[in-house]
Amino acid sequence: MKYNNTGRTVFLPLILAIALAAGIFIGKFLPANSDSQPHSSIRSRNDKLNSVLNMIESNYVDSVSRADLVETAIPAMLKKLDPHSVYIPAKDLARANEPLQGNFDGIGISFNMLTDTILVISTIPGGPSEKLGLLPGDRILYVNDSLVAGKHVSDEKVMGMLKGPRGTNVRIKILRTGQKELIPFEITRDKIPIYSVDVDYMVNDITGYLRINTFAMTTFDEFMKGLKDLKSKGMTSLILDLRGNSGGIMEAAIQIANQFLSEGQLIVFTKGRSQPRNEARATGKGEFETGKLIVLIDEWSASASEILAGALQDNDRATIIGRRSFGKGLVQEPVMFSDGSGMRLTIARYYTPTGRSIQKPYKDGFDEYYHELNARYERGEFEVSDSIHFSDSLKFTTPGGKIVYGGGGIMPDKFVPADTSGVSPYFLKVRALIYRFALKYTGDNRAELNKFTEAAQMKKHLDKQDLLDQFVRYAAANGVKADQQGLKTSGYIMDVQLKAYIARNIIDNKGFYPIWEEIDSTLKYAINFLKN
Repeated sequence: MKYNNTGRTVFLPLILAIALAAGIFIGKFLPANSDSQPHSSIRSRNDKLNSVLNMIESNYVDSVSRADLVETAIPAMLKKLDPHSVYIPAKDLARANEPLQGNFDGIGISFNMLTDTILVISTIPGGPSEKLGLLPGDRILYVNDSLVAGKHVSDEKVMGMLKGPRGTNVRIKILRTGQKELIPFEITRDKIPIYSVDVDYMVNDITGYLRINTFAMTTFDEFMKGLKDLKSKGMTSLILDLRGNSGGIMEAAIQIANQFLSEGQLIVFTKGRSQPRNEARATGKGEFETGKLIVLIDEWSASASEILAGALQDNDRATIIGRRSFGKGLVQEPVMFSDGSGMRLTIARYYTPTGRSIQKPYKDGFDEYYHELNARYERGEFEVSDSIHFSDSLKFTTPGGKIVYGGGGIMPDKFVPADTSGVSPYFLKVRALIYRFALKYTGDNRAELNKFTEAAQMKKHLDKQDLLDQFVRYAAANGVKADQQGLKTSGYIMDVQLKAYIARNIIDNKGFYPIWEEIDSTLKYAINFLKN
């Protein structure tokens, strides 16, 4: 979960800075008038920033807040450095750190604003809501005596109402299917885990699949639990999915890489202007040093994901499958300030074992940096590997003789294009309705669906329910007329998605991913690659 300093406008502070500089410059040439001009003096350049702040605070025509000026100036300064050095105000720091810490304070539910009502999708196992008896399918109508149903409350506002310091209480009233009266709950907030391993399951008798969505303080423990579970089921080959994983804590990626590499093998090294070279090497005590290994990446795999993929690729330990990763090779050091705010300052670059930096250029500005993925798409890189070109100066060779490249992400060993074969204009129109229908169908049939605890059982049941026909009628009732040509092109994908979302509503990711696998072209490629 992943922190890019995107969309932070700095034009205003830059304009102010330019205006201030211009004013000082012009002022040097204005004639002095002892009757009308304040006394001027030459000030030292050593602490110009504080001098300017002091002058503004003391002499500016209107009252100003020094704290506000500082809050504006710091992001502007960091914006001059690199795309990933970022200032985080005190009000935002706790939320920004939640994915890295692996927990937050709250009541422990996942929800969706279905028809402008807070619908409980699931309760976190062991969390306060589950302990009190809140159930998936419950609709929250009141929070602390305030009506929230039908009020167009945003997701952000809902989270702000339900989350809060551990030990504090929140009162809710819910509407439950089959109950005429609202049911009140008073829930004491607690630490709620954020899981970074989405799922682990066996795709066949010998191949395990494990998906990591971010690298947090809890990721390594979650990974080891999943890895040991798969090994206990007979796994001899592993598919590790890092698609969409934009990074997080580097140490977690290093710990996981250590499970696959032999003693002494280099995992990653970092160095910066004031940072000496620092290496991480495998200890030789890994749990999966010899089994077949596949790593899946895509254009949203970044930072710690690229450290892990690069370490395994450069040591000839894994086959990397998918599309070129994002290209973030900068190391940020967290800095805390006494007012509760923080900063992540880039202090070094990291390098894969062959010595390549995979940081993509940002000399053309940060907007171009983040729009670079659009440029990749426009030149066909998501569909054809031949559209990707690297300079010979960025070429490196692994111990096994494999050619790899630096300068902009991890290039996979086996390229799999983005699958657009099942996309039609009809599918694009109804796509947002698929999830809504799945929520409605789950709510209407929860008693029957609760009988199933495994994806295969759930799918076998749903295969008999004519879901696609029901959905087409639902879409028509919501303003999207049936399109036979569109159904011919996209019907299979839509049917699988419907079943996967319904399964997730009942048995979480253990139900979702084994069904979604049917339309996951990259995962299917990896499974077939291992077979051959």
